[in-house]
Amino acid sequence: MERVLDVYKKPYNASFPVVCMDESPKQLIQEGQPSKAMKPGYEARVDYEYVRQGVVNIFMANEPLKGRRFVEITEFKTKKQWAVFVKKIADLWYPKAEKITLVMDNFKTHAASAFYETFEPAEAKRLWDRFEFVYTPKHGSWLNMAEIELHVLNGQCLNRHIATMKKVKEEVEAWQSNRNNKNNPLCD
Repeated sequence: MERVLDVYKKPYNASFPVVCMDESPKQLIQEGQPSKAMKPGYEARVDYEYVRQGVVNIFMANEPLKGRRFVEITEFKTKKQWAVFVKKIADLWYPKAEKITLVMDNFKTHAASAFYETFEPAEAKRLWDRFEFVYTPKHGSWLNMAEIELHVLNGQCLNRHIATMKKVKEEVEAWQSNRNNKNNPLCD
């Protein structure tokens, strides 16, 4: 726990950013019966019947000191999807960083083997070397600020029935854009 807290005490440094990462499932649910909109004198009516449409995975990366979030919706939650997401952190969102401190839980897919199973050995090694991995304690995932952001995302954006992956992506993109555009003196 102290290691994670020490990481959070580091001052902002664009060359050595501290990024938190987590993932969460989102069940796709279609309404069984159409809802009735609110109108004067009547509350909205939502039937409790629903139809399951599968599950998507939400990857979240955030840099707490800069107030930036990066969210990606994937069909599955596998080692390969994790490795591809982490590659985006390194090459797309932090290409100029010398070393990225990545705070995350110690889920079984969060390992060097994910890079080697997804990319050629030279690329896997390059990616592994771009990061300093800091794992939250087994029962301390609450120390991961990306988990907190996922709860905010779920409460502000995904707290209702959404039936398709496309709609989840649209909603999350709008939420991310709005949340990233809040005033923060460290943002570009």
